[in-house]
Amino acid sequence: MPDASRLVILDRDGVINQDSDDYIKSLAEWIPYPTSIEAIARLSGAGWTIAIATNQSGIARGYYDEATLASMHAELERQVGEAGGKIDLIAYCPHGPDDGCTCRKPLPGLLVQIRDALELDSLEGSWMVGDSLRDLQAGEPMGCRPVLVRTGKGRRTEAKGVGLEGALIFDDLAAFADWLLSQS
Repeated sequence: MPDASRLVILDRDGVINQDSDDYIKSLAEWIPYPTSIEAIARLSGAGWTIAIATNQSGIARGYYDEATLASMHAELERQVGEAGGKIDLIAYCPHGPDDGCTCRKPLPGLLVQIRDALELDSLEGSWMVGDSLRDLQAGEPMGCRPVLVRTGKGRRTEAKGVGLEGALIFDDLAAFADWLLSQS
């Protein structure tokens, strides 16, 4: 069973891959940051459990379907695998902002799914890495340690400066991975 203190939960768009205000609607539009693939592989190779928690309201909005999302995630897993790592779990919310679900970040439902799927008692002490305040807010009630990356919407989030108390801030996922690996 994984140890929550050795779990890194990542947002997807803006942390692992380039984000777009027009949504990432196809495999062709899913463009990973090369350093993020390598960072995930390094963390995984060092014994960290890697999970992804991603809002994908483009499904509810009709911009793409779950098969398209699955193809993006298969490619992500392929690239991380090729780099020598693995992703243990991908949890996503397919709902729109007005659907009344419990999984759409900033609600913690995706993290509850991750906790339960990994058979953890809690997520206390795990890391929640995102580029927006809603990512960090989702981890708060679960006891996750917040990390903001400046990629994606991260610089805008940092400039607002609201709700970032206690968050560690890094230029990108690779810089966070460097720091985290240097801690152990």
